[in-house]
Amino acid sequence: MMKPMIIDAISALKKDAKCYLHNNDFDTIVWEDGNPDEITKEQVEEKLVELQELYDSLNYKRKRKPEYPAIEDQLDLLYHEGIEGWKKIIKDVKDKYPKPEAPSE
Repeated sequence: MMKPMIIDAISALKKDAKCYLHNNDFDTIVWEDGNPDEITKEQVEEKLVELQELYDSLNYKRKRKPEYPAIEDQLDLLYHEGIEGWKKIIKDVKDKYPKPEAPSE
């Protein structure tokens, strides 16, 4: 998942929106479909904040991914060291980048 951009927010608001923009600048949007749902800048900004919060909440996953061994290496580890050896390697990465606790309501 890449850092969310304005076009992502527009797509989240209306999956089939037909538009394009330049340099991630709302003021350059060209609505090929005439913006029939009248999506406003405020709606896009609110959705962008929501998408950014989701992106930020998954940062631990992006950090973990490059540190996990390749699947082939994990299978080899399972064969040679068993499930406990595999679990140790995976746990080390998970401990290094823990999943944030869900906010309590």
